Amino acid sequence: MKLHELQPAAGSRKVRNRVGRGIATGNGKTSGRGHKGQNSRSGGGVRPGFEGGQNPLFRRLPKRGFTNINRKEFAIVNLDALNRFEEGTEVTPALLIEAGVVSNEKSGIKVLGNGSVEKKLTVKAHKFSASAKAAIEAAGGNIEVI
Repeated sequence: MKLHELQPAAGSRKVRNRVGRGIATGNGKTSGRGHKGQNSRSGGGVRPGFEGGQNPLFRRLPKRGFTNINRKEFAIVNLDALNRFEEGTEVTPALLIEAGVVSNEKSGIKVLGNGSVEKKLTVKAHKFSASAKAAIEAAGGNIEVI
């Protein structure tokens, strides 16, 4: 390869469409915007959801319920995900994040009873379902609410 043979990778460079540079370009004079009207003007156009003065969809649909701003969302861990840990391990939220069981602790960790746990583990979490609590203790482990 020689210096004069160098060229950018295919598809890495785009040719910019230069509008308003004469009739030969196909985008001269009105620069592809047509004549007059709202979209031909600078700053023209309509906001998202605008339907030309017709009552817009987001106003036509009924509004129901409310969103609780104080809602706490818990990261869910099922029992079968705990089987990856060694017997006698102390399973903490930090360990669950490190192992990739949960990506984000959110407002806390909640252990649910989906699946079964075969190992004796000490599980530390913010909440436990009744079935998860029973299953962990039945396997010989114990739980600790943080």
